[in-house]
Amino acid sequence: MNSEHISRIGSELGCRTAQVESVAQLLEQGATIPFIARYRKEATGSLDEVVITSIRDRLARMAELDDRRRAILKSLDQHGHLTDDLEKMVMAAETMAILEDIYLPFKPKRRTKATIAREKGLEPLARIILNQEDTDPSETALTFIDPEKQVETVEDALSGAREIIAETINEDTGARAAMRHLYEKKAVFQSSVVAGKESAGAKYKDYFNWREPAITAPSHRILAMRRGEKEDILNLSIAPPAQDALTLLEGMFVKNNNKNGAQVQLAINDCYKRLLSRSMETEIRLATKQKADTEAIRIFAENLRQLLLEPPLGSKRVLGIDPGFRTGCKVVCLDRQGKLLHHRTIYPHMSEKKDLEAAEQIMLLTTRFEIEAIAIGNGTAGRETEALVRSLNLPAHIQVILVNESGASVYSASKTARDEFPDLDLTIRGAVSIGRRLMDPLSELVKIDPKSIGVGQYQHDVEQSDLKQSLDDVVISCVNGVGVDLNHASVQLLTYVSGLGPGLAGNIVAFRDENGPFTDREKLKKVPRLGPKAFEQAAGFLRIPAGTNPLDASAVHPESYPIVYDMARDLNCDVTALMTDAGLRGKIDMTSYVTDKIGIPTLTDIMAELAKPGRDPRRQFESFAFESGIETISDLRVGMQLPGIVTNITAFGAFVDIGVHQDGLVHISKMADRFVKDPSKVVKVHQKVNVSVVDVDQQRNRIALSMQSGPGPKKEKKKFVPRKPPSKKTKPVKSRPSRPFHNPFADLLGGKDSEK
Repeated sequence: MNSEHISRIGSELGCRTAQVESVAQLLEQGATIPFIARYRKEATGSLDEVVITSIRDRLARMAELDDRRRAILKSLDQHGHLTDDLEKMVMAAETMAILEDIYLPFKPKRRTKATIAREKGLEPLARIILNQEDTDPSETALTFIDPEKQVETVEDALSGAREIIAETINEDTGARAAMRHLYEKKAVFQSSVVAGKESAGAKYKDYFNWREPAITAPSHRILAMRRGEKEDILNLSIAPPAQDALTLLEGMFVKNNNKNGAQVQLAINDCYKRLLSRSMETEIRLATKQKADTEAIRIFAENLRQLLLEPPLGSKRVLGIDPGFRTGCKVVCLDRQGKLLHHRTIYPHMSEKKDLEAAEQIMLLTTRFEIEAIAIGNGTAGRETEALVRSLNLPAHIQVILVNESGASVYSASKTARDEFPDLDLTIRGAVSIGRRLMDPLSELVKIDPKSIGVGQYQHDVEQSDLKQSLDDVVISCVNGVGVDLNHASVQLLTYVSGLGPGLAGNIVAFRDENGPFTDREKLKKVPRLGPKAFEQAAGFLRIPAGTNPLDASAVHPESYPIVYDMARDLNCDVTALMTDAGLRGKIDMTSYVTDKIGIPTLTDIMAELAKPGRDPRRQFESFAFESGIETISDLRVGMQLPGIVTNITAFGAFVDIGVHQDGLVHISKMADRFVKDPSKVVKVHQKVNVSVVDVDQQRNRIALSMQSGPGPKKEKKKFVPRKPPSKKTKPVKSRPSRPFHNPFADLLGGKDSEK
C-alpha cells in the first residue's frame, strides 16, 4: 500500500488518512463497497458508498500510473538513458501527461525529419542557432555543407537544423506544460459540415457552423460533435487562437532579435503547425472526451438508480399485457410471486366483434385468477389498450397501470429469458416481464443490460468499460440497499448481492430447489463453494421474512446477533419482544454494548433495524393515469396542461411521456421559474409532473414542453444611475520583470538559461 497515494487521496476527498487506509485494506481483502459502507463504519469513520467508490477508483488510477512509471523506468534503463535526476523526475510525476512528457525525448520512435537531420551531422548547427548569438546563420551553415550526406546547400543545412529545433521544442517538458495550459483555457471547438453532407446530416444541423470554448462545452454537445465527425458529417477541430500559441512559444524560445532568432522563429512556426498543435489537439480531445464521458455516465447512472428504486406495487396477482395492433395483445396471468399461471393472445383492435371478444376474455381472466392489478406496456397500442381496459366494468380494487416497457424485448430474447421460459414465444416472455416489472421493478430490471433500459445520454459513445463499471456499481448499490428475499430471488438478482456472483447465485438457487426454502441464514453455509468470506459479505443483505430467527428478516448482520441476544437477556425478554416493543428498546443504553470492534454507528443501525426490520427504502407506490382523449401527437394543442412521467434526464433537459407514443422535451430553460444548472436537481426518472405544451412539430415528430408556472408579473425596470467618473489619481505602473529564456539545449551547451 503506497502511503503517498493514501495521503494524496485523503487530501483530494477531504478524508482522514486513516479512513482511506482502512478502505484500501478492506478492498484488498475482497470486501465489497456495500459491505464496507454498511458493516464497517467504525473502520471507515462512516464513509458512504460515494466516497468509498471514489477511493477505489482513485487507487485504481494511481496503480495504473505506477504501472506506467515502472514500464518507463525499465525502458530508460534498457536504452541507457536512466540517470538519478531523470529517475527522480519520473518518480515525482503526478499525472500521466507529465510522465509522458518526461519520457517523450527518450521514447523509441520511428525515424523523423529531425532524426535524419541529426544523422547528417546538423545538431551542432541547431545548438548554435538556438543559442542565438549575434552571428549570421547562413555563414555558419557553410561549414556543414556535405554533399555525401545530402547537405548540398546552405538552405539544406538550415532546414535540417530547424527540424532538429522544432522537435526539441516539441519534446520540451516546459513548452508542453505551458501549451497544455493554453489549450485547457483557450481551446475552441470548431465544427463545420462536410461538403455535400448537408441533407444526410440534418440531425447535426446545429453544428454545421459552430464555435464554442472547450472549457465550457457541455457533455452532450461534445459527444454530439464527435459522433457527427465519426459519421463523416462534420469536420471538427479543437485549438486556441494560433497567434496565442505562437506568442507563447516565442516568449519561451526567442531571446534575441537577430538572424539566428529569426531561424528559431521559423522553427517555432514549423513545430507548432506540424508537431505540437497535433499532439496538443490529441490531448485536448482526449481530455474533453473524458470530461464528457464522466458527465454522461454520471447522468446515466443517476437515472438508472432512480429507475431501479422505482416503488414496487408488491406481491399482487397481476395480469400483464404486451399490447399490439395487427399481431394482437399478449396476455399473461401471474401469481403473487411472479410465477406464470396462464397466457393467451387477444385481438382487441382488429374489429368490433374482436373488441367484444377481447373484453370478455379480460373479464374472465381477472375473475378466474383473482387479478388485483393490470399492467399494460406503454409501447405501440398501449394507450388504446389502456382505454379499452378502463372502459370495462372491472372491480374497483383492480388497478390499471401503464408500465414502461423499455428493455422488455431485450429481455425476451436474452439467454436469461430462454432459460426461464424455453417453450414460450418471445412476445409472451415480454408480457411476463411487463407484469413483473410492475410488481418489483428492481428484481426484473436486473435481468436486462442497463444500456438497453433507455435512460442514458450518448451511452454508446462513451468509454464502455467505464460505463459498465459505473452501471454495475449502481445496480449493486440498489440491490444491496433494498435487500433480497433469499427464498424468492432469481439467479440474476442474487448475482448482484455483495460477495456473490453468477456462480454462487446459481448454487444458491440450485440448493434451494433441491432442499426447499431456507429457514435461516446459517443454512447458507451448506451451499456448495459458499465459504466464510462470501457468507460474511452476503449474509446481511439476504432476508428470510418467515424464518426461524426473526433477525434473519432484518439487515442486522449475523456477526452482530450476540449483541442483540445480550440486549434481550439484559431486559429479560426474547428477541421477538425486543423487535415489537418500542418501550423495551427505549430502555437500552447503547454505550453499554460498545466493544473494540462495534461502536455507536453500528449499534445505531442495529436499533433502527430492530424497530423496522427489513424496511424497504423505496417510496410507496402511487397510481398514475394520462389525460383521457390525448393519445396521439395530433391530439396536442399549444397551451394544453397535461400530466406526464419523466422517462429520461439529460444534461440539456428532461424527456416526459404524456401518453402520445412520443416523449416531449422539457428544455433545461423551461424546467422551472428559476435558473437550472442540473436537470437532475429538479426532477427524477419516473417522477409525475405537470407540463404545458409549448410547440408541436408533427413533421419531425417533436414535442416541446414546459414545467414553468407561466410568465408571471413583469419586473419593474431599475432606473439607470450613472456611475461616478473615476478618480484622476493613478497608481504608478510597476515595471514587469524580464521573462527567462528557456533553452532546452542549456545542459548540452554547458550554460544557464539567459535573461531576455
